[in-house]
Amino acid sequence: MEQPPRLLELVRRSLRTEHYSPRTEAAYTAWIVRFVLFSGRRHPRELGAADVERFLNHLDNEGRVAAATQNQALAALLYLYRKVLGIDLPWLDGLVRIPQRPRLPVVLSKGEVAAVLAELHGTVRQIAGLLYGSGLRLLECLHLRIKDVDFDRQAITVRSGKGDHDRQTLLPAPLRADLLRYRDQLDRLHRQDLRCGAGWVELPHALAAKLPHAGRQWAWQWFFPATRTYLHEPTGQRRRHHFHETAVQKAVHDAVLRSRIAKRATCHTFRHSFATHLLQDGTDLRTIQKLLGHADVRTTMVYTHVLDRGPFGLRSPLETLDLAAPLATASRTRLAAAGGQEPLDATEFDSSAEETAQGDDR
Repeated sequence: MEQPPRLLELVRRSLRTEHYSPRTEAAYTAWIVRFVLFSGRRHPRELGAADVERFLNHLDNEGRVAAATQNQALAALLYLYRKVLGIDLPWLDGLVRIPQRPRLPVVLSKGEVAAVLAELHGTVRQIAGLLYGSGLRLLECLHLRIKDVDFDRQAITVRSGKGDHDRQTLLPAPLRADLLRYRDQLDRLHRQDLRCGAGWVELPHALAAKLPHAGRQWAWQWFFPATRTYLHEPTGQRRRHHFHETAVQKAVHDAVLRSRIAKRATCHTFRHSFATHLLQDGTDLRTIQKLLGHADVRTTMVYTHVLDRGPFGLRSPLETLDLAAPLATASRTRLAAAGGQEPLDATEFDSSAEETAQGDDR
């Protein structure tokens, strides 16, 4: 007799049926496992709203997690009960919600961006150049296919970005020549893979069933492929994955340290810097919103707080003062009070005494 599927398998099936991303699936299942372990390995059917409240309050009191982390855990447990187990939890009145405090993004100046890029080389430098020059998220950049980079129109198409939306952004002109040469190298690599019986890539959704041979076509190859191939056991295909995100993250981290920049800059900092620098150069918020793929312009407005002229791009009133004139007036006042001779202040006296002592030593 076939055994019923386990709880986590039911969760995964439900998430995949509703087309949740693999990262959301991994996050939700991890939170469900933590909840079960926290509750003494009891099945969630035996638990209720009070147990969910206790777990989430524990994350706040003991785990000291951020508000977004608690919200993600709550979303995972609500999905488990409502979508998988078919149990509608009553309103969690005893839940202490962590307040959501706005945080300003870390932004690099143009000089700092140039310093970090100068410390990068090879494929990672090209990826970082697109993160800054096109405002891409890291995985959006690594998921680009050959067909998504249009050199004639100088445009990049992001497929299934955050929120499963498509959008277009610009292809930086300074990178065009290097990326064209890089694409020629990829073409030779792909032809070599085809001769060796490889050349396959993973295709999105059910496209492999609709177009069985598309996985070996040039247009569907990753723009930033991995250096090694692997055997996909279910199909027996020799495939290439895209360049792994951890390799880029480590290279950028090391480049920031070598450039001696006193900021906690990551791959995502390039995207923040892209938006901020466009705003500084006079680009309107709506255009930046479209390039970044933000659903709400209020999300884009955070970059008005991090302009290089201080918050909101304002100048300090201290910059409008002529500090030389008051200092000259004060000096004349001191001279008049001293009978035409300005006395030495303490620092000047100490300096003179030190010079005299040094002269006596000589």
